[in-house]
Amino acid sequence: MRGSNETTRTTTTTTPLAERAAAASTAVGPGATRSPLAGTPALLRLMLRRDRMRLSLWVLGIGLMGFYFAGAIQVVAEDRAQLAQMTTMFADPVGRLMTGPAYGMDAPTFERFYATGYILFLFILAALMSIFTVVRHTRAEEQTGRAELIRANVVGRHATLTAALLLVLLADVLVGLLVSAGALAAGYATAGSLLVGAAAVAVGMFFAGAAAVTAQLSESSRGASAMAGALLGLAYLIRMGGDMAEQGGGTLSWFSPLGWSQQTAPYVHDHWWPLLPLVGCAVGFVWLGYWLSTRRDVEASLMPSRLGRARARPSLGTPMGMAYRILRGGLRGWTIALVLTALLFGSYAESMIDAADALPEEFAAIFSGDSMMLGYLAYIALFLAIFVAAAGVSGLTQLHGEEARGRAELSLSTPMSRTRWLAAHLAVLLLGLGLMLLLTGLGTALGALAVLGEDGVQHADDLVLASLHQAAPVLAVLGIVVALFGWLPRLAGVVGWLLLGYAAVMTNFGSLLELPAVMEDLNVFGHLAQVPVEGVDWAPFLVLSGIGVVGILLGMIGWNRREVAAG
Repeated sequence: MRGSNETTRTTTTTTPLAERAAAASTAVGPGATRSPLAGTPALLRLMLRRDRMRLSLWVLGIGLMGFYFAGAIQVVAEDRAQLAQMTTMFADPVGRLMTGPAYGMDAPTFERFYATGYILFLFILAALMSIFTVVRHTRAEEQTGRAELIRANVVGRHATLTAALLLVLLADVLVGLLVSAGALAAGYATAGSLLVGAAAVAVGMFFAGAAAVTAQLSESSRGASAMAGALLGLAYLIRMGGDMAEQGGGTLSWFSPLGWSQQTAPYVHDHWWPLLPLVGCAVGFVWLGYWLSTRRDVEASLMPSRLGRARARPSLGTPMGMAYRILRGGLRGWTIALVLTALLFGSYAESMIDAADALPEEFAAIFSGDSMMLGYLAYIALFLAIFVAAAGVSGLTQLHGEEARGRAELSLSTPMSRTRWLAAHLAVLLLGLGLMLLLTGLGTALGALAVLGEDGVQHADDLVLASLHQAAPVLAVLGIVVALFGWLPRLAGVVGWLLLGYAAVMTNFGSLLELPAVMEDLNVFGHLAQVPVEGVDWAPFLVLSGIGVVGILLGMIGWNRREVAAG
């Protein structure tokens, strides 16, 4: 009887779970085929809840940037005559290489100047938002094992991907509406403004479809994002070659999805038909993503993992070797991207010399000093340093991922102290960021040397010094994020990205916005002397470096005191 009572109690305890399982089975029906889209509305609501902050920041950030770009040009250029003098920045081959085909620059207006110089960057941001969102809700969910738990319920095979694509479509439409609203608020033509917004939606969905495919190919979320990001980078490079060849774009421009979006020529020709290949390819990518998802198991990938070495290198048995193995992929990708960017920006120096006399005083204030060319190069060193710091924040968020997935705990189960584990990763990260600063300085110098000739030779050393000089604010940002990683790890990445976003806005637009001095002082990157326009001022350099060192020490203390994988 005792055993019978125990059995009865056990049965009673598990009845609610059994009832839910039975209800789920009844909902589907014996022998019935589950709809491949079953559960899509519920998953969409879940994704909206999870991304309510993240996606809101993306949408509002891109939308507000569109508002700012549309209105700022009317502030910095007093009249159309002055605007016509400024077209040198975008109309020459180097300008077209960076921004687009320069439609309408033979008879510039405020709206044409906006479309030529700025909308490409809004399109790129929409593409990145789409890629990250699709991968986050598909491949990343499989990588963590949550997708398998969800699929154990009454959820169709295509429900997750469908919900993710609907979420991205909603976000892209909101971005398109805000971009169009910003242009309309600036008084620009209705047809061109609506076309700019529609192009942003089309570009975003093209790369959302591409991410839907790469999520099936790669076994990791990082690999899926990298492949989709590589497609975006390739599209930008192809567009560069076509737009540089001739004004209005050459044949090569038509082989790039970014080129298609700019061939709409808003405010000049207002062509809607170049959006058709974007929409068509987006639909094709989505179909391919669905089809490929039926050719693999959950958590599996279509591209097999590369076989590792039969024997691990001896370095993997050391904290530094393991840290290098974990961080090298991200550091390598950031370095390649930033060096290529530095080469392009350096080659733009001659265009700044040509445009020096035409730039309004408010716009020229961004580039400090009497020499427009040197001021521009000092600005480039500062601008690229913000991205170097972004590579550091990305690396630290990767460490938090190692901790959250339990791999850090496995490493700490060996005879290795917490201090050695964190110190090894920080050492690799700091060395990588230092090398990145050096290479971006060299890239800027080589780009300037290619267009300036002998005039660039005399500034080559200064440009490398200007880049290395930015190590202090980079270290300060890293120190702040490490301190938070040690004590409040969930806030570390958020605060790091907010610091960099604020620095980017203040660096690019602070002098135009005429904000209070205290807001300028909050910009970590706004305190150093503008080398090579000015000499090195060691006081702020040492203060910022001290903030970084103190932050790292505080982070070490917190890391040794808190629980691993604790928030």
